[in-house]
Amino acid sequence: RYASTIALDDIRDAHARAKNDLFAEVERRTGKVLDPAAFTIGFARRSTPYKRADLIFTDLERLRRMTRRVGPLQIIYGGKAHPRDDWGKALIGKIFAAAKALDGDVTVLYLENYDMNLGGLMTAGVDVWLNTPLRPLEASGTSGMKAALNGVPSLSVLDGWWVEGHIEGVTGWAINGDPSLPSDPANDINALYLTLERTILPLYYGLPYAFAEVMRNAIALNGSFFNTQRMVMQYVRNAYQPSGQSLVERIAVEG
Repeated sequence: RYASTIALDDIRDAHARAKNDLFAEVERRTGKVLDPAAFTIGFARRSTPYKRADLIFTDLERLRRMTRRVGPLQIIYGGKAHPRDDWGKALIGKIFAAAKALDGDVTVLYLENYDMNLGGLMTAGVDVWLNTPLRPLEASGTSGMKAALNGVPSLSVLDGWWVEGHIEGVTGWAINGDPSLPSDPANDINALYLTLERTILPLYYGLPYAFAEVMRNAIALNGSFFNTQRMVMQYVRNAYQPSGQSLVERIAVEG
């Protein structure tokens, strides 16, 4: 919670170091040199259709126009498909096809062999964590929680933890922001592009310290609540501990 008192220059410096660490690993794995000044989106999770990893590539020309008008864009992917999930494997293929089509306009990389170490680098080193599940299929979304702890805000459909964690423009941004309405892929696509083009990219390139405030809020507001310590204590109080009986008393009774 006290991260809210950290100086914005310290937030920016720490993130720059994390971004350099990620980009060094990207170069080691792929030979590709990324631009540390360019806005970088991260997307890493199991590849399966409902997570819609390819949603941002629905309109490639719109992405090209966006970067020409507002500023450069880099997207880093990670994650594996289940060996029997042919649709998930096909989704990865679509991302590679989009990366080839966008070459020279938008840099798109898919990092192989996603694991805990790479996950740590990505959830700390990108500028925004993208999450585009088809509502209401997202169980939780813990990768976004990890990103928040590192000062990386989310751009996400309002599903899973983001329904509670999202404060628009404060901890991050919502895609198609009314969770009470039926899920509409067409609206999600348009909302994703509009939020990127009109809000997030102008903030990142035009008001970097205002963007750093959102990063700081992600740590202080999201990170202080969406963590294992709080979760386990809630289980203890609400599920494991019977009403009127302390945990110590229960341990004594049950041995």
